[in-house]
Formats: sequence, C-alpha cells, structure tokens
Amino acid sequence: MRWLLSIAALFVFSVSIATAGADETAPSLIANGQVDEAIASLHGQITASPNDAQAHNLLCRAYFSLGEWDRGISDCEKAVALAPNNSQFHLWLGRIYGEKADSASFVTAAGLARRVRSEFEIAVRLNPANVDARSDLAEFYIEAPAMVGGGQGKAEAQAKSLATIDPATGHYVKARIAEKRKDLVTAEREYREAISASHGSATAWLNLALFYRHRQQFDQMEQAVLHVRSAPLDRADALVDAAEILIRAQRNLPEATRLLQAYLTSTAKVEQAPAFKVHFLLGNANEKLGHKQDAASEYKLALSMAKEFRPAQQALQRVSR
Repeated sequence: MRWLLSIAALFVFSVSIATAGADETAPSLIANGQVDEAIASLHGQITASPNDAQAHNLLCRAYFSLGEWDRGISDCEKAVALAPNNSQFHLWLGRIYGEKADSASFVTAAGLARRVRSEFEIAVRLNPANVDARSDLAEFYIEAPAMVGGGQGKAEAQAKSLATIDPATGHYVKARIAEKRKDLVTAEREYREAISASHGSATAWLNLALFYRHRQQFDQMEQAVLHVRSAPLDRADALVDAAEILIRAQRNLPEATRLLQAYLTSTAKVEQAPAFKVHFLLGNANEKLGHKQDAASEYKLALSMAKEFRPAQQALQRVSR
C-alpha cells in the first residue's frame, strides 16, 4: 500500500534507537555490520534464556535491518508478550508490522495497518515522553486513511504534545501535516523552524533536504545536505542518511561516497546504520558512477557481513553480468 510505503520511507529520518538495560553485544555487532554474528549470538542467548524479552526484541531488530519482516515479527511479538509494559517493544512491533504491510495484499495490509496504529498508540500510552513513538504515530496518522485510523486532526494532537517534549520534532510533524495538505509554504517554514529549535541539528537539515527532494528542488536539496557536515550530529548516522539522499537523487555522488567513508572510519557506528548497509550504499554510489568493479567489491563486503541481505545479493548479480 503506497501510503504505508511513505511512512516507512519517512521513519528513517525520525527515529532513534534505545536499548536500555540489555546486553549490548548484539546492537554493537549490528552497528559494525556483523549481523550474521548478532543473529547467531541472540539465538544462543534465547536458547539459554527463552524468556529474555530484550533478546527477542534485539533479534527482531536484527531481522528488521535485513528486511526480513516475516522472520522478525514473531520475536517482536514475543518481546511484547514477555514485557507488555515496555514502550519501545511495542514501538518496534508496530514498525515491523508496517514494513510487512507494504508487501501484503490490500486486505492483509489493512489489518496490519490497524495493528501498527494500535502498537504505536500503546507505546505512547506507556511512555508519553517517548518522542520516537509519538513521531511514528504522527506519521501514521498523516499517511493512513481514515478506514484504518488515520487522520490529520490526530496528527495535530501529537504535534501539540511534542511541542512541549521536543519542540524540533513538534515543528517537524507540523511540517509533515502541511506538506500532506500541499501547503508547501507553511511546510518549508516549519522545517526551518525545526532547524532553529534544534540549534541547526543534522536531523533537521536532513528533513528539509528530504522535503526538497520530494519537490524535485534538487539544488536546494543539495545545499541542505551539505549543511550536515558542519551541523551538530544529534544522530551518528546523519552522514549515512545525507549520502542516501544524494544517491537516490543521483546528485553529487562523489560527496555521497565521502560521507559514507567518513562514517565507516568513525568510532560512532550505530544500529540504525549498520556497516553492511553502508557498504551496500557505497556499492550503489559506485554503480551509478559507472565503477562496476568497485561496486561489486562493496556488495561483496556487505554480504560478508550479512549473507542474507537480498538487496546486496541482487545488486552483485546485476553488476557481475
């Protein structure tokens, strides 16, 4: 369903990942690109402690990073069943339901969409200060039709709540509502208000860049992306997101490769930008530049870390023909 795909595409610029109180080995392995090792480690942990809710949540997230929605859902569901009062576990279950819905039939997708809404709403109810949950719920309300619980009025309520918790995210949601209404002047103003409220954060500049990309205002998009280099990195993966915007728009690909390489050489790798995906993006950039051999090398590196990552498998086949 196209509206669910829109939500999934936007999540990448609005979420952060928390793993409080858990064994951090698996997230570290994923961040460093070793998702196969993370999965093996988590299976061993769950075999030893079947009721370890955090291990089930982490395993779900490992499969999420691979795009293996069907394999991840059961572990996200198990985590919620074992720890029903954990806001983050409900948030992740809602996210993976949303991804699954994108490839489902209309009837199945509608049912999953209602589950997405329910899980996000529970996540907010359990922790009203959970900015990620409120932001994701607002995205759902903006993009989803009324038949599955969407509605701009509901999104406005989330923006109002966010304004007192995280003003920058509140402006972001207001911008998204205005953009949905095709009020582009208000949308751009709210995106810039988010930049101001966040003291020029990388995330806020990335969201403005994404707005320009949707409008096909590529010069403005590129200028917004270039601000990321000097902006406060409120998210360690901002360099990766900036590069991905350039790659998708096929603009300034050499800069995209520099951003990705800077991330890979940093000590601040994070779960939401696992190294295997960064190598995959480097492969994309090199492929678009016509450097097929370099692209193949990057795809092979990605697969050495995550052998079941199908986009890299398909890309390697493509450049090897």
